[in-house]
Amino acid sequence: MATYKEIKGVTVQTKDEDPVVFAGSWATGGSLNTGRESAGTSGTLTSGQYAGGYNITANVENYNGTSWTEVADLNTGRRQLRAAGTANTANIVFGGDTSGGLPSGPVTNTEVWDNSSWTEVNDLNTARSKMASSQYGSTTAAITVGGASSPPNYNAAVESWDGTNWTEVAELNTTRRLLFGSGISTSMIASSGQASPGNVTSAESWNGSTWTEVSDVNTARNSGGSSGVSNTSSLIFGGNLPPGTAKTEDWNGSAWTEVGDLGTAEFDNDGAGTASDAWSAGGNGYESRTEEWSFPPPTASALTEGQIFLSGGTTLKGFGKAAGIPATTWSSGGSLNTGRNSASGMGQNNSLAIAAGGYNGTANQAITEQYNGSSWTEVGDMNTAKSTGAASGQAPYQNSIMFGGSPTVANAETWNGSAWTEVGDLNTGRRELGGAGTLSTAALGFGGQASTDNLASTETWNGTAWTEVGDLNTGRSEVPGGAGSNTAALAFGGNPNRALTEKWDGSSWTEVGDLNTGRMSTAGCGFQTAALCFSGESPVTGKTEFFDGSSWTELNDLSQARRYGAGSGSASSALSIGGLNPSSSVLTTTEEWTADNALSTVTVS
Repeated sequence: MATYKEIKGVTVQTKDEDPVVFAGSWATGGSLNTGRESAGTSGTLTSGQYAGGYNITANVENYNGTSWTEVADLNTGRRQLRAAGTANTANIVFGGDTSGGLPSGPVTNTEVWDNSSWTEVNDLNTARSKMASSQYGSTTAAITVGGASSPPNYNAAVESWDGTNWTEVAELNTTRRLLFGSGISTSMIASSGQASPGNVTSAESWNGSTWTEVSDVNTARNSGGSSGVSNTSSLIFGGNLPPGTAKTEDWNGSAWTEVGDLGTAEFDNDGAGTASDAWSAGGNGYESRTEEWSFPPPTASALTEGQIFLSGGTTLKGFGKAAGIPATTWSSGGSLNTGRNSASGMGQNNSLAIAAGGYNGTANQAITEQYNGSSWTEVGDMNTAKSTGAASGQAPYQNSIMFGGSPTVANAETWNGSAWTEVGDLNTGRRELGGAGTLSTAALGFGGQASTDNLASTETWNGTAWTEVGDLNTGRSEVPGGAGSNTAALAFGGNPNRALTEKWDGSSWTEVGDLNTGRMSTAGCGFQTAALCFSGESPVTGKTEFFDGSSWTELNDLSQARRYGAGSGSASSALSIGGLNPSSSVLTTTEEWTADNALSTVTVS
């Protein structure tokens, strides 16, 4: 047997103290005296400034790390302006909107703060609002980026401030407004924002003379807060997807990493500081809320996903998204274009998936929709309209297979990312069956109904043909849940309201720990050692349970109880798709499940 070192190239480290989760956290700070949104912000966690904002105001407040204090007003009240400065004693603000928006709203006004009053200085060359800036700049060196002017509503223009004048410099590669920005005048990062017709994920790095496209952010959004001191250290938080989000992402110069969420989902919030010590204040609806951000100290040893080590020299531990019982809740995702139940979901996570087939309340469907993490888009239809089929749920969405279904068919089709192709039929046509698999060339189908009987028969697919293999111990139908691969699968639930779970080892099924709540018409996803079961009946439920390889644990329920929904993804990144609500109405709703990394003990045998 190969050793860990032979497989990984390194030995397992021994650590006296467990590393910490490098995810950071937000905590409640002092409230603004005047709640508002879309301001110009600058400074640090202990010396910050919040200037102007909506509803069009000249009000300015300084933060000392504990509370906000009102100081002298701007000469020109405005919203959607930008600012730069390393402390609340010397800052510069510029641009913004003095009315209700385009076409007459954007201004060129620039003002400098000397710790007692505001002085008007030379204007921007182009009136604009909704731009980004080098927040950690100074009264003698700053950059303003992109935004909205009249016309155009979106632009790529960039201007540099030298303490006296604004000068137009190299434009952004991607035209946008309501973007995020942080850094200094010679080292800045500009990311995400709104480009006609929607939000973008692109990020660009500024070295003082040119913009270079770098790695995209994970979640496209606009109108949120940012902090950071250079193009290699930045943080973005909140923003409009829509609606508002609590997501926070850290930039380390090469990649964006999702870290600890804001305490409250927000947009039109603003902030400042560094990537390790920052604040977010205000927000849509004239919020006065302030939150303070902190990372673990730089001397702390940080946990990284996939890490494994000996804790105290005795206990083997691992860190990852499926390293323990997932601690998370379901959240709303984008709605299907065509509401339906009994569709089949395919995909490895909740940001790339497809939903195929289903029943819209009138007829079986051939419709296929693809999910990008926020919205569904219709793509190529299946060759045969059907519902209550099964699929290789763990396959990459562009390398999937769907098989069986209602009306009782043996038909199987593979998806290559753009079109469906008919392949070899099942040996036994059936509907309401369960399925598992990792590719369009490796799948497992089990149970279901051919006429009136609940089937126990199991078939495995090798990319060319289906082969009958060992039967389930208990035949069942009503869309029994399925997870895993064609050599290591799970079957759970089923008609009539079964809690029974069986594990497949490539040749036979073995009964293992039952679900806490017996049900049929469930959805499921994941692997044999880390799976989710959610929704089902009777009665119609939103219950969610996690399987760790031996037993089930109840987790947070779906927001919408449903039956005959589809599921895809993993135990750490899943989708619940469509279905029927308790009154049997067809749903378009999607819910997303995203688990954080966790540290847990690794059991070996």
